[in-house]
Amino acid sequence: MLTLIDIARILLSVLWWILIVQAILSWLIAFNVINTQNDFVRSLWNGLGTLTEPIYRPIRRILPDFGALDVSPIVVLIAIAILDRVLAGLAANIASGGAVPL
Repeated sequence: MLTLIDIARILLSVLWWILIVQAILSWLIAFNVINTQNDFVRSLWNGLGTLTEPIYRPIRRILPDFGALDVSPIVVLIAIAILDRVLAGLAANIASGGAVPL
């Protein structure tokens, strides 16, 4: 059980970094530091969008429209942090010999 929790926490960490890289890349593109005419940048941007869009889409449907400001990555990052804390507490409970809640 601890192994599954560790795997889930590692996957959450990878997702966290994917979201951070996408946010930084979007800022660099928005401020024209890099542009999407470069094949590598375009491929990276499209790949990150393909990975994250299914996560953002349900949140964007719920949140009100803020115009150009997209707060869905912040909501996802907060949800990941909360889920990671819950999994860490569950792992600590299991490691200390506590019962696993159903």
